[in-house]
Amino acid sequence: MRRDGADVTVLAYGTMVHVALTAARESGVDAEVLDLRTLLPLDVDAIVASVRKTGRCVIVHEATRTSGFGAELAAQVQERCFYDLEAPIERVTGWDTPYPHAQEWDYFPGPKRVAAAFARVLEA
Repeated sequence: MRRDGADVTVLAYGTMVHVALTAARESGVDAEVLDLRTLLPLDVDAIVASVRKTGRCVIVHEATRTSGFGAELAAQVQERCFYDLEAPIERVTGWDTPYPHAQEWDYFPGPKRVAAAFARVLEA
């Protein structure tokens, strides 16, 4: 756990951990940020405990939305925490386009996109 929080659980890895921490700080949302560190093995117990605690989940990763690892994370959360969720799971991802090297910072999820996902799950 990189940041303890009560409003929403954020699942991220790599660079997106720093983006999620920035989004939490700048938006004022009390987000619990989990740095997954490894995807296999996946610490499902930590994920489940956090989502049950907050009742909300935002998944952030750099890959495309379609067929990205966030879909697997969403499925794992949905299967284990369905009755604990107070809002739909949100995914903040790269765009479903070829990776644009010249415009990579427009492609990657940034703090504003993550903060917008926080707002959506908190208003549900």
